Amino acid sequence: MKKHFAAILVILFASLLFEQTTNACTNFLFTKGATKDGSVMITYVADSHVLYGELYYWPAKNWPAGSMLDIYEWDTGKYLGKIPQIAHTYSVVGNMNQHQVSIGETTYGGRPELADSLAMMDYGGLIYITLQRAKNAREAIFTFSQLVSDYGYCSEGESFSIGDPNEAWILELIGKGPGKKGAVWVARRIPDGYICGHANHPRITTFPLADGKKSITTKEINKIYNPEVETVYAYDVIDVARSHGWFKGEDKDFSFSDAYAPIDFSGARFCEARVWSGFNKVNSQMGKYLDYAMGENLKNRMPLWIKPDRKLDLNDVKNIMRDYYQNTPMDMTKDPGAGPYGSTVKWRPMEWKVDNVKYFNERAISTMQTGFSFIAQSRSWLPDAVGGIDWFGVDDTYYTVYSPMYCGITEVPHSFAEGNGDMMTFSEDAAFWVFNQVANFAYTRTRLLIGDLQSKQKELEDKYMTESVNIDKEASDLFKDDQAAAVKYLTDYSVNAGNHTVAEWKDLYKFLFTKYVDGNVKVKQAVPKGYKMMNPKLSQPGYGDEWNRFIVKNTGDRFKEK
Repeated sequence: MKKHFAAILVILFASLLFEQTTNACTNFLFTKGATKDGSVMITYVADSHVLYGELYYWPAKNWPAGSMLDIYEWDTGKYLGKIPQIAHTYSVVGNMNQHQVSIGETTYGGRPELADSLAMMDYGGLIYITLQRAKNAREAIFTFSQLVSDYGYCSEGESFSIGDPNEAWILELIGKGPGKKGAVWVARRIPDGYICGHANHPRITTFPLADGKKSITTKEINKIYNPEVETVYAYDVIDVARSHGWFKGEDKDFSFSDAYAPIDFSGARFCEARVWSGFNKVNSQMGKYLDYAMGENLKNRMPLWIKPDRKLDLNDVKNIMRDYYQNTPMDMTKDPGAGPYGSTVKWRPMEWKVDNVKYFNERAISTMQTGFSFIAQSRSWLPDAVGGIDWFGVDDTYYTVYSPMYCGITEVPHSFAEGNGDMMTFSEDAAFWVFNQVANFAYTRTRLLIGDLQSKQKELEDKYMTESVNIDKEASDLFKDDQAAAVKYLTDYSVNAGNHTVAEWKDLYKFLFTKYVDGNVKVKQAVPKGYKMMNPKLSQPGYGDEWNRFIVKNTGDRFKEK
């Protein structure tokens, strides 16, 4: 997924080319009242086996009158058409703009007959054009509504996370069908104190119907700026479903999810289970929805949002993003497919057959096909350039390091930058390739080396979180007298932090490979006086008792010593 702005928006490189599946990404949304420091956080795990992880950047810019914006489809690079450019666009770092607005997404597919291949707006265009035009979450929703109304919508069904320093919204959208301009959608504000999530299946079911105050339709879209408004929806969202025979009841019983993407086993086990597992980490009552998450009781649907048992901090959010169903019946490391060293991942395909019987692997939040992920943290009590931090990482969330990228910066680290390698071009100083080296080595020896890896991971992330307290203060003080100096200060820090992360991870790979090569565990020893050298202390842990018993169970006396 490479995107460049000169005088036009160009969304090239097929980030999800041939890989646009219904179980690709995961998002969580955290409101101010649900976090310890009062920040709003949006997370995004962008997954695809052909997605190259890099940090996008567009500078703020003034555009001459009459400028046009060329639109290219995010997934394929297909040219879709031109739209008028606005007079001024905001800077964007990753998926966060200079006003601390952040947007993430997950694709749910939905009714295939609603795709409009001739429309001009895809979901990638919605995200990155809106980030350059919206100052807050409500303005982002207004922009979404305008863009799909004016230019149509050509992608599959999509769920979006939209956050700013004060609010978090979930918006779910799908087209109207070939030749029918626009889209049907519902957006809901997450109540303060609650968290929400979505993972490739629509989660909005019934919703409050328009009353002109707390709930409005797109016919009253200008009212969205009224802070009392908590629900917005396309005026014809129910009518379109009725016209296809997908809904026949009373309007008050209409469910967006049930009409446009009815739940089935795969939707629950491969998609909703990820949301359940994230919720389960912070809410002790989620056990009652386990049968739904496992695809055994599709009527026992989870609520759209839940209240955590306690207020959450940044580490709690990272813990959710690093989930592979630990301590649940779906734990990825607790079956023979995890191998003798308890790998946290399963190689694709996700579904497979034995004797014509179909089986599957679990689909967790933490997965090897992640291109990039982030935690967009928006803080209302700080100047925008300081308050917004895109905690950015590449590759598998369980093995990544989240480095702070302040939203006001004017440059990104070389190690994260577009053009530093790609999916078929290895680059020794590109974060994506460095983290893939470490993770792929760790997959084969997880149980042995995970302690060393997590120690370095924690060291770096703790360092950045501690430093950010001082960076916030210094930059805020600078901002009072010299905004340009404050922006440069934040840029220098973010660039150095990102490049430092990758340098440290390169050294970690050398250390891990040396220590654990050939199935051994080697520890360096001091050279005694009078010795020229000293061999390392060597241990050979083998496969472990549990796996040895598994071998014997499946081979009988084949390896029994006579």
